[in-house]
Amino acid sequence: MENELHIGRHIKAELARQGRSIAWLAQQMGYTRQNMYHLLGRKFIYTDLLLKISEILNCDFFKHYTDFLRKHNKVSKDI
Repeated sequence: MENELHIGRHIKAELARQGRSIAWLAQQMGYTRQNMYHLLGRKFIYTDLLLKISEILNCDFFKHYTDFLRKHNKVSKDI
């Protein structure tokens, strides 16, 4: 059972699924490649950045947090 959520890993996995590179995402975000690698190496990302990444990749990364909470019985199943 995974006891912590590492959102950077989920973003990297989605990039791979879409056949896109971290350099591509960096360009879309207006970041340097090095800054994007640093950002995706972190366990958390500020919500405004996560929203922008979600929009660029057309993927709801916030769902990973909801699923994590449900899996660990931290919140109501009604979310």
